[in-house]
Amino acid sequence: MLPLVLASSSPYRRELLERLRLPFTWSAPAIDESRHPEESAEQLVRRLALEKARALADQHPNHLIIGSDQVAVLGEQILGKPHSFDRARNQLLAASGTSVSFLTGLALLNSETGQHQVDCVPFTVHFRDLDEARISRYLKAEQPYDCAGSFKAEGLGVSLFRTTEGTDATSLVGLPLIRLVDMLLAEGVQIP
Repeated sequence: MLPLVLASSSPYRRELLERLRLPFTWSAPAIDESRHPEESAEQLVRRLALEKARALADQHPNHLIIGSDQVAVLGEQILGKPHSFDRARNQLLAASGTSVSFLTGLALLNSETGQHQVDCVPFTVHFRDLDEARISRYLKAEQPYDCAGSFKAEGLGVSLFRTTEGTDATSLVGLPLIRLVDMLLAEGVQIP
């Protein structure tokens, strides 16, 4: 089996990948994550996932490189990582009582052959009605400022949800393991 590399600095993605019990290393790819004009959210996450994997190919020849990228979409607006209390509060106020789609782009690049697989895994969160006091309590407790959509689904953020829908809950955290297993199996990786 070719060694695995996760093209990400995200501790959340590392924790998810550890569930597969496969040895891997990780490295942060240096790419421009700006959205291209007229690029849809799905096109954006697919492109960025593959670009992240390709950014590490020269440093990691003869590896399987995993790239992933996620955006949250509310209506037609892409919600990025808030990076501050005020932006997170505004995102959650906008999401209150509505649905937010999370699109996770996933790429697996074989840097030995140049072959790659790319997909986009959607997951939808239907939010409870949220008032400013509840949002403030949540943000002070969890500080999810590095998370698209301003919450941590693996933590207290689940208390903000009314329901969810999707085929792979791990995609909500940023690395869709069910689809990744399919990709790894296609590359001949033996998974316990």
